[in-house]
Amino acid sequence: MAFAIKAEVHDARAKTFAFVAQKTMYGGKHVAEGDTIFVFASENEGGQGLIARGVVTSAEPVAKKRGIARQTPRVTLSIKRTALARRPLGRRELRSLSDWNDGKPGTELNFKLYRQATNKIVGLSDEAAAFLASFFQP
Repeated sequence: MAFAIKAEVHDARAKTFAFVAQKTMYGGKHVAEGDTIFVFASENEGGQGLIARGVVTSAEPVAKKRGIARQTPRVTLSIKRTALARRPLGRRELRSLSDWNDGKPGTELNFKLYRQATNKIVGLSDEAAAFLASFFQP
């Protein structure tokens, strides 16, 4: 399974990325070492959307805090970049894809990454992963 992370990225061209205690949604808590992951620099943090594809080099679940009934699972990740995006893809490009039941991979990305403004790790369908992979081909 492939994943995507939308988070604050300080250096979009870095060879490695580290993300601490990131929220997970839509199956994101299953991310593991060796998985393919697409990195989105959060527009809420001044980023530009899709910037890189990488491989997860470590994934550690964060322990839940005691005394809090409902907690979103969180994961700390390290990622080795394998490619830089060649075309833009972010909130602006995905905004028009809002028919949540149309089955399009771009709509899946809009729903999972931008319907809520929070930064997060999400699981992707094979179709959404293939769609994202097209942004890395020459």
